[in-house]
This record gives sequence, structure tokens and C-alpha cells, in this order.
Amino acid sequence: MEAQKTILITGAAGFLGSHLCDRFIKEGYKVIGMDNYITGDRKNINHLFNHTSFSFIEHDVTEHIKIKDELDFILHFASPASPIDYLKIPIQTLKVGSLGTHNLLGLAKAKKARILIASTSEIYGDPLVHPQPESYFGNVSTIGPRGVYDEAKRFQESITMAYHRFHGVEVRIVRIFNTYGPRMRLNDGRVIPAFMGQVLRGEDLTVFGDGSQTRSFCYVDDQVEGIFRLLLSDYSEPVNIGNPHETTILDFAKEIIKLGESEQKIIYKPLPQNDPLQRQPDISLAKRLLNWEPKVPREIGMKITFDYFKSLSHDELYKKEHKDFSKYHKH
Repeated sequence: MEAQKTILITGAAGFLGSHLCDRFIKEGYKVIGMDNYITGDRKNINHLFNHTSFSFIEHDVTEHIKIKDELDFILHFASPASPIDYLKIPIQTLKVGSLGTHNLLGLAKAKKARILIASTSEIYGDPLVHPQPESYFGNVSTIGPRGVYDEAKRFQESITMAYHRFHGVEVRIVRIFNTYGPRMRLNDGRVIPAFMGQVLRGEDLTVFGDGSQTRSFCYVDDQVEGIFRLLLSDYSEPVNIGNPHETTILDFAKEIIKLGESEQKIIYKPLPQNDPLQRQPDISLAKRLLNWEPKVPREIGMKITFDYFKSLSHDELYKKEHKDFSKYHKH
């Protein structure tokens, strides 16, 4: 009988990280979760603490990482991912992409483990090529407010490939496009929880710019399946995982209003600096390499996600963003 494999998942208490913990436990892995709860939430993994295949370490990956267990795999998903977060903690965002990634690559080297790092479609910036293939180098402002996230991820990819080429570390890189589903934070500033929260509270929906900018939304189960397949593949360069079906933000706002059976108005505010006007993945490589493409129709995924937010308590629905980042500012 094959020995149980062990995987370390950083950012385990986050939206995607918690779903990845679920998937790898289901697949028979021993999962070690790691998070410092800077943007994650313990409630996302509460159901796992009594599971015999799950253990947890509260730790900041930008500090030295010690793991006694042997490791077969590492998933590095520790990073703020919403504009509200990374604009409040820009230095910590840069540190987790640089120092954190460096620490985890060193751990992968020491443990002879394969490591998959979570990159992002944001490395393409405000793209001049549409849809975005992995070969596109991007159009990114290094000094703009979003640069702290974009450049952290670009550096993350660079150091990952350097460890692969120089030290022979087995690496995988997933470029994640907009993903949604249960366990997203309601008030983290991303478009889906923002719109759904406004509908559920009876507020007008806020659209930035004229709403003609586009996004492509991938349901979390599809995203996790793509990540799972990529980890077990033999391909070391970046792969886009996302849904290629593009929609404008304005049409999407109308879709959420219809989903909530509400009659809110749409109000318009100025477009944030460097906000990408187009976002659509070219997933030709994922189709060919991983035999992967998204399966969950948006109307089904959105209904599941809306029902999740609808199930939140009154206090959760109406509270403002509660994360206290003050202890990180001194760094």
C-alpha cells in the first residue's frame, strides 16, 4: 500500500487555501495548513481541526519556516489577494511574495518537495493583448498603487524559476484568474462579494468607471481541479487557470440584481488607478496540457455563492471590513 503523501498548504485559512485543504484531504493526503490569519479566517477551516489527516501551524511565512515532517508537496497560497487588503498592507504584500516565497522555496529544496506557487492574472496588468496567453509579458506599472501586488507576484515567478533552474527544485506556477465561491470575504472589495453584499443589504450597486471593463469568473471547484491537475503534471512554467467566458462589469451587476430578485439602482464611481480594463484567460495550454477546462456554468456557481452569502448572520452581512492590520504597519 502506497504511503500517505504529505502536503503543506500556506494561506490555508483563506478562500482558495481552505478549499484546497478540503480537496487534498478528500484525495487521501495528509495536509499541514499554515496561516497567520492576516486575511484568512479560522472559520474557513474549523471543520478540519478534528480530522486525522489535518494539522495546522499558525505562522507568518515571511519568517523562518520549520517543519519536522517530511513533505512531498507545497502549495504557496499565502498572500493578500484583494485591493482593499494589499492597499492597506502594501509592504506585507511585497514581503509575502518575496521573503515568503524565498523561505518556501528553500523549504522545498531541503525537503526535496515539489512546490506550486499561486500567481495571478494581475501579472498581465492592463493587458494590450486579449485574451491573455502565458507568453504575454504584461503591461504593468511598477510604481502604481497596485504594483505592490502585481510586482510581488512577478518576482515570485522569477525566483521560483531561478530555484528550478539553479537548484533543480520541482516547481509549478498557476496564474489564477478571477475565482469565486463560498468562503469569500463579503467586504474584501472584490466585485462578486461586493455586488452580492449590496443586493442582500438592499443597497445600490457600485460600478466603477462606465462598467465596460471586463472580467472572467471561474467557480472555485473548477479552479481547484485545475490546480490539482497542474501540481501532478510535469510542466514547470506558468499555466493560466480561469474561465474564458468574458462579461462586462455592468452586465454582471445587472445579473446579480436579477439573481437577488431585487430592484436596486446602479451608481457609478471613478475607475481606480491602473484598474485593468480587460481580463480574459487564454486557456489553450491548460486544455492541451492538463485536459482541463471549467465545467460549472456561471448561473449555477453564482446561485451557490449567493446562497452562501444569504446564509450569513445579520451581523456578518452588515459589519464593515473588520481586519486589523495595525500590527503589521511597523514592519
